[in-house]
Formats: sequence, C-alpha cells, structure tokens
Amino acid sequence: MDPLRRAQLLAAAAWPLAGRAIAAGSAATPDSPMWPRIVASVFDGRPITEADASQLRLQAPARAIDAAFVPVTVHTGAVAIRRLTLVVDNNPSPVAAVIDFGPRAFRAEIETRLRLDDYSMVRAIAELADGALLMSARYVKAAGGCSAPAGADAAAAAAALGRMQLRTEPAAAGTPIAAQWQVSHPNHTGLAMDQATRHYTPAHFVRVLDINFDGERVLHADLDFALSENPVLRFQFTAPRAGTLRADAEDTEGRRFSTSLAVAPA
Repeated sequence: MDPLRRAQLLAAAAWPLAGRAIAAGSAATPDSPMWPRIVASVFDGRPITEADASQLRLQAPARAIDAAFVPVTVHTGAVAIRRLTLVVDNNPSPVAAVIDFGPRAFRAEIETRLRLDDYSMVRAIAELADGALLMSARYVKAAGGCSAPAGADAAAAAAALGRMQLRTEPAAAGTPIAAQWQVSHPNHTGLAMDQATRHYTPAHFVRVLDINFDGERVLHADLDFALSENPVLRFQFTAPRAGTLRADAEDTEGRRFSTSLAVAPA
C-alpha cells in the first residue's frame, strides 16, 4: 500500500462526512459512529447492502480469547466477487486488508487472524463484478490487541524474519485447492511499548502480498498492521494442471520475501 493511500486510511476515523449522506439501504450500524465516516472516506459514500448469508458471511468469535489473534473467516456463495475489504471500525487504522482476486482464485473465501484495539464491529465488504457492494458484519468483544507487545523473543523474531511457507491440501483434479500462506514477521503496529526501554517499537509490518499460479494471479492484497504477528492467510485457487504456486511479499521497510510450491492436482 503506497504511503498516500495508507495516510488516507489512517485518517478515515477523523474525516468528517462533509455533507455526504449514507445512501438509503446501506448498512450503517447505529452502535458504530465510526462506520459512516469509513463509508464516506474509504468507499466514497457508495451504497453498501447487507448481504444474504448465501452470498457473503463473516465468521468471527463474539468474544475473542486473545485480542491480538482474532480468527476471522469469510464465506461466499456463487456471486462473482472481485475485491474484498476487511474493516475493524474501532482500530486506529480501520482498513485491515484489501484483497483483489484474479482469474485463478476460487471464489473470495479467506481465513486470517486480526488484531482488535477495542470492542468493535468487524466487517467484510465485497465488491461484485458490477461494482455493487455487499457487507457481512459481526460485533467482536476484544481489546488491547494493537498495543500488545510481540509474543516472540526479539532476537529470534529477527532471525526468522521473512521465512514464508505455502501449504496446500490434497484435491481431486478439477476441484478447488485449499492453500495457506504464512510469513514469520512481527507485524509491529507502532503502538506497543517495549517494557525494557519504555519506548514504542516502530511500526513494521507486511504491506503487500501477491500470490500467483504459473504467472496467473490468485490474489493481490494490500495489508495493514491489523493482521496478527506472523500473518497467515488461507484461500482457495484453481489449478487446471500441474504448476507452481508462488507468493511474493514486501514489508514497510522495503524487505521482499518470496517462496514457491510445486502443485500437482490428483
């Protein structure tokens, strides 16, 4: 995510509505005063319709055990989704991820883990092929995830920085393949205090992810520090033949990481 776009998203919580009303039928939530501002600044005030569970469904715990590792899953139906945006209303930077799906993606179904700074609505907003926006949301009780210190020892985390893994599950020919990407990275938010030095650890997180199969895009993701330490993403893709699944990532310090995996459908 380029610095200008990131600055815009970070400012979303502070931008006024500037006279733009939320369109009739959109899913503004009464208990979330931040949401109308996010709609205005991130989605340009476009109408957002509450999704039917058969179209889009966000799964998340009502109360998270650990606010720094909140599991979320997005399920989709047969609707053609080209972009998925994950939003945590009450996070310092509300937009956790913007994921664009390519021709090798199978639907827009993903799983990941998020940090929550406070009790918040967590939302999945899907942009369809025709530009329409659908949303599924869930209120999650969790707090302190953005200011929690990294769990790993700093020296060990530095030594493992950038180690990536791709894994797939066996699949019959002609059926979608479930896969998981994970990278060793502290994903520092910039909001956690080092208890030894009493200084805040500078923000340092994975910001871009590209996954391709034999050069054809599965997905491109612009990410934020709301993804948990050692970020993980589960997804599905189609492989009409044996080939190579490749992941390329870049963090906010310009470090680039890549890995690949040979895939041969059964």
